[in-house]
Order: sequence, then structure tokens, then C-alpha cells
Amino acid sequence: MSALHTSIEPWEAKLAATGILPGLEALPTVLLVLEKHTLRVVFANPAAEALLALSRRSLSQMTWNDVFTNGEVLSSTLVDLIANHFQTTRLDLVLERTAQEPLHTHAIVAAPESAPDFVIVELIENEQKIKNEREERIIDQALMNKQLIRNLAHEIKNPLGGIRGAAQLLEFELDQRELREYTQVIIKESDRLQTLVDRLLEPHRHPYIATDVNIHEVCERVRSVVLAEFPQGLSIERDYDVSLPDFRGDKEQLIQALLNIVRNGAEALREQIARGDARIELRTRVARKITIAKRLHKLALELHVIDNGPGIPADIRDRIFYPLVSGRDGGSGLGLTLAQSFVQRHDGLIECESRPGRTDFRILLPLG
Repeated sequence: MSALHTSIEPWEAKLAATGILPGLEALPTVLLVLEKHTLRVVFANPAAEALLALSRRSLSQMTWNDVFTNGEVLSSTLVDLIANHFQTTRLDLVLERTAQEPLHTHAIVAAPESAPDFVIVELIENEQKIKNEREERIIDQALMNKQLIRNLAHEIKNPLGGIRGAAQLLEFELDQRELREYTQVIIKESDRLQTLVDRLLEPHRHPYIATDVNIHEVCERVRSVVLAEFPQGLSIERDYDVSLPDFRGDKEQLIQALLNIVRNGAEALREQIARGDARIELRTRVARKITIAKRLHKLALELHVIDNGPGIPADIRDRIFYPLVSGRDGGSGLGLTLAQSFVQRHDGLIECESRPGRTDFRILLPLG
């Protein structure tokens, strides 16, 4: 038996003597009991083992900060509680774990009188609440973007044509070649702005043409295009659920939406591509009884685009679907906006979770 195990056995015995263990064992929510001063885990109920994918024995060799890489978000609360400033507190936390998805939780922290040497932390997942709020923000944002883009594009387009036409007329009147170079600058910049306006209006110009779509054909087309653009240093892996049925949709729009996301990920992987370890994963799954835009669907397609890049900068993470917002130099900031527009035409939604080393774009499309 290790010295570590020997050192924690008295705490386990002491906890057992309080008589609270049977009640904690039976609760369906995640419960961790921590030794008050070291924050060592001395008890984890079955729900905690299942959620954290760690056995009770493994957890008993860890402290709170070993379990969660950002454990300090709760440390100050625990310090205050231990100092007897209060007996119970509640707070919402996003707890991060190595190589796993963050946990969005509502935490209840208590120092029970019957067990004065311990702190009980109860974690209740509130992923659905956060997901619903995020979906509402994305949908509201998309509607505002659509109206803003249309109004702005038309406001720019009309005077732009006049500026270009005036520059062309002026060029005919100029004799000096040096002066005509200035009018050429005006004409070329006007054309560049016209191209930008056309891209802003692109989703609203293309008719929706529904056909039977196989999502894996869409994935394979995009994979071929991106690998042709990045032939060295980038691996695009497949993890397909071949049981997924075909569905009605506009194949070309879905190809463009997925291409924008995968290409965006490849651009963010420049450093990894140079090292030869850049990776993008295309993963398809069936989601059951899922709510998209406040509508419950029995079945939905879940398509993940996961890369091992540096992550989306924190200052733009909540605005990546806004037009003209880009995380890289030279980016137009339109690719993700257009992707979201095309997916929403299919009554779907694109979500994103990002941290250094892992960015996951999740495309949801109803199947019926």
C-alpha cells in the first residue's frame, strides 16, 4: 500500500464516522467531499465517478486542483467558507479538465456541522440552460446581422457605382498619365469594395434548391478541396456514423458552409502545418430529442469540425459569427457569417467551443 493511501485512510475513517456517507452515496447529483485544509478528495459518489470518468480510488489520490485545471475559480470560495464566513454558497462555474470538454455547472458548496473537517461540493450540470441561452444569442445575432448587412450593402452599393463612374469619366478628360494612375486607384478600390458588398449579399441572392443530401459526400468534397490547398503538414481525419440517413437540403450551400469552417480551421493551423502535426477531424453523429432554435426534433445530424490549433482569441470568441470579425491578419471576417446563414436556411445552427489546443465547431441539422 502506498504512503499516499496510508496518509488518507484516517480521513476516510473520520468521514465514515460522521454517518453522512450513505446519504451522499445515493444522491443522483455529482458529489465530492474534500478534506477541509488540503482540499484532497476523500469521497466521490457514483455520479461523480461517471461524470469525471475517474474511479473513486483514482480521485482519492487527487486534490480539487488536480481534478480541474482551473480549480482556482472555486478556491477563494472554499477559503472563505473554511474561514467560517458562511456555511453554504452557490455559484455557476465552468470547470476545465485536461483533454476533455469543459463542464458548465451550478456548484453548491457546504461545510456541514456534522462533518466539521470536510467540505462538500455538489455539481449540477447546467449545460442545457447555457446551450439554450447561447442558441438564442446566435439566432438573434443572425437576424440582426441579416438586416444590417442588407441595409449597409445597399447604402454602400449605390454611391459606389457613382464614384466608379465619375472616376472613369474623369480619366477620359486627363491628359497626363500620372494623373490617370490616381483614377485607376479609385476604380480598383471601388471594384474591391463592390466584391466585398457582393459577398455580404451572397446568402440572400442564391435560391434554396433542395435535393437529397448525403452529409458524408459533402464532407468528402470539402476534405478533398482543403487537402489540395494544404497538401503538406495537415491531416483531415474522418469519424463518420455511416447509419446517418440522407436528408433534404441544398447540397451546394452546405458544401460552402462546411468549406468555410474547415478552411478557416486550416488557416488557423499555420504553425502546426509548418511543424507537420496539424489535425482536423470531421465527426458525424445522430443526435436524438434535440432542441434547435426552440424547436424539439426527434433526430438531428451533428457534424463536428475539430482542430488542434491555438484556439479562437478570447476577445472575439463571442463575436465570431459577426460579419467582418476575423482572428487573423488578412481575413475578410465573412466565412463564418456566411456558413451560419447557409446552415440556418436549413433550420440548423452552428455552435463553437474553443480553447488552446482544441476548437470544435458543431453543426446541427434537423433530420425530421
